[in-house]
Amino acid sequence: MENNNQKTRKIPMRQCLGCNEHKPKREMIRVVRTPEGEIELDFVGKRSGRGAYICPKKTCFAKARKSKRIENILEVKLPEEIYDAMEKSISEAENNG
Repeated sequence: MENNNQKTRKIPMRQCLGCNEHKPKREMIRVVRTPEGEIELDFVGKRSGRGAYICPKKTCFAKARKSKRIENILEVKLPEEIYDAMEKSISEAENNG
């Protein structure tokens, strides 16, 4: 008789702000508003603060930017420079990975 004591781990799922699909947390990029009020991309998912998730695709980012979903979820107004920096980082992530 085989004794299998290993439990299957539950994979945390998150919803993309662009395409609204649920995907594993590790496949997403976290946009975080830190307690100091700064907005950053958190590729590791460990920064403290309010977070929202987006697929590492330019199309998802463009949809989230156009509809201002990132601003609504994080409850903050984002300047264009932040969006541009986020878009550059997502493009690099998309190209590298």
